Amino acid sequence: MPPTAPAVAPAVLDVVALRAQFPALDGGAAHFDGPGGSQIPTVVAEAVASTMTAPMSTRGSVTRAEQNSDSHVLAARSALADLLGAQPGGVVFGRSMTALTFDLSRTLAKDWGPGDEVVVSRLDHDANIRPWVLAAQAVGATVRWAEFDPETGELDPQAFADVVTDRTRLVAVTGASNLIGTRPDLPAIAGIAHDHGALLFVDAVHLAAHASVDLVGSGADVVACSPYKFFGPHCGAFAADPAFLETLQPDKLAPSSDAVPERFELGTLPYELMAGTAAAIDFMADLVPGTGSDASRRERLVRSLAAVEAHELELRGRIEAALAELPGATLYSRAAHRTPTLLVGFDGHDSSAIYRFLADRGVNVPASNFYALEASRALGLGDAGALRIGLASYTDDDDVARLLDGLDAWFAQA
Repeated sequence: MPPTAPAVAPAVLDVVALRAQFPALDGGAAHFDGPGGSQIPTVVAEAVASTMTAPMSTRGSVTRAEQNSDSHVLAARSALADLLGAQPGGVVFGRSMTALTFDLSRTLAKDWGPGDEVVVSRLDHDANIRPWVLAAQAVGATVRWAEFDPETGELDPQAFADVVTDRTRLVAVTGASNLIGTRPDLPAIAGIAHDHGALLFVDAVHLAAHASVDLVGSGADVVACSPYKFFGPHCGAFAADPAFLETLQPDKLAPSSDAVPERFELGTLPYELMAGTAAAIDFMADLVPGTGSDASRRERLVRSLAAVEAHELELRGRIEAALAELPGATLYSRAAHRTPTLLVGFDGHDSSAIYRFLADRGVNVPASNFYALEASRALGLGDAGALRIGLASYTDDDDVARLLDGLDAWFAQA
């Protein structure tokens, strides 16, 4: 499997120091719900608050308030570009990844019609399926599906080779499944799409919290993320080559800017959320101290996320080994290359009941299809889904022990 980021020197994550930065962790719960949104460090909350209490207005260069707002926009674009391996001028900010994907799908579909095709993956979150399906249906284009293997959890590039044709206009795929963690081979899928003249849109919402994302290295034309999955506020962003964005004409208000990337950003931007996003990315870049003052933020992010991956992988292995010993356990997260996201069901036991039982013990492990509806159905779980154990960089040994003790207690009384 090709790497998604440059090789980096090993580094160790100081989880004790990391956890001290998250006030919510003092609440007593063990959080395995990070795939639905991470907890927030103090520095991010302070960035949002200080932005909202400082002079602020619409962007400009004359007054202090205008300058403040403009600086927050530019700082957020720069930070997101470093996180995603992109150019600041190609970063688009919005209310959510879902909203941005709907907007972009309608823009791209202006050039689609009958006979054209769009390829989506059965593995994906619905936010990277339904916008493309609806846009294609609206103009009479055909939707084709790349299927993953429910037995292994793998999404082989061949699944795309089987359905991508010279009429394919866009391929949409996840960087990592928010349901079972599978990380598809993005460069291989990009090669298939581009060989047929199609664009590749990558949903990196789940991936960005666990590993380095690289717009150029992955071969993606567009990559999207949600800062609230990696310590930031609730908002969304996508990145693309500015030259590509210049070729697109989204619907917009007549007096609003036609510059890129502003032409894609509808209405006044939430400056406080952009400040929080930049703070979250700076926080991530410094998870591993001592990288060196000459290292770029991108280099520090890659190093920090490598340490996060190593930490999460070790904890994931311990949990997997324990789950295998529990009666009737079926682990659906089986792909060789995946995030620390474990979907598990237990024969004869209602996942939602286990969810509530663990919550009463201060262990947050939700049960659902988590908007990966197609994947849940393909796994034979219907719309109910199963129990999802999502590790985060702040997950520690005590959290794992509480989770496993809670599961033991469930089976002891069941």
